[in-house]
Amino acid sequence: MKAPLEYGKYYHIFNRGNNYDNLFLNKEDYIYFLKLYDIYINSIADTFAWCLMKNHFHILVRIKEEKEIGFFNSANSQSKDFALKWKTYFTEKPDKNYTRKPVPVNQFQHLFNAYARQFNIRHNRISSLFEDSFERIPVDDEKYFKNLILYIHNNPVTHGFVDSVDEYQWTSYLSILSLKSTKLMREEVIEYFNDIDNFKFLHNKPQNDDLIKHLIIE
Repeated sequence: MKAPLEYGKYYHIFNRGNNYDNLFLNKEDYIYFLKLYDIYINSIADTFAWCLMKNHFHILVRIKEEKEIGFFNSANSQSKDFALKWKTYFTEKPDKNYTRKPVPVNQFQHLFNAYARQFNIRHNRISSLFEDSFERIPVDDEKYFKNLILYIHNNPVTHGFVDSVDEYQWTSYLSILSLKSTKLMREEVIEYFNDIDNFKFLHNKPQNDDLIKHLIIE
């Protein structure tokens, strides 16, 4: 049995398709996963890096402290369109209707279940989409934290999808370079790398994945 996600801790979250099946078949799949991620995860975790590959994904998050997480109306949790109404149901302060806090590990499971259901409908399939329960490995060292960000963003390069990290659309790398509004922890990530120039420089030099072998999946 995998450990629960603890408040205030950093984790590398990852999983892949069952039997190495693809998780994303077109642009709409990537967009829908990110939409659900915003609905289910941004309320309970800060995101520092992510990458969606065809048959697997990587996410680096900090689970918020319990006091940072708001409340939701549990009476609405059984609604068929609960995912689409999640933000409407969510509030920072409790009242007679909003009394329950979401459980972080359950939120990730809700995300993956909601995505799998829609994926199967859209692509006319019935089998399990993901491998069992998702992996979650604590990240409690700054050196590993930085190297994991480099690894996550360079995953498309490692797998030969692109030649450079800035050519792949479905990672947080370009969001960090962008000036557009984002819920990604952009400023904090840049601060870990001292400045944006060093961030780009380190992403475009050869990577040493041996430093984080215990934090990755292939």
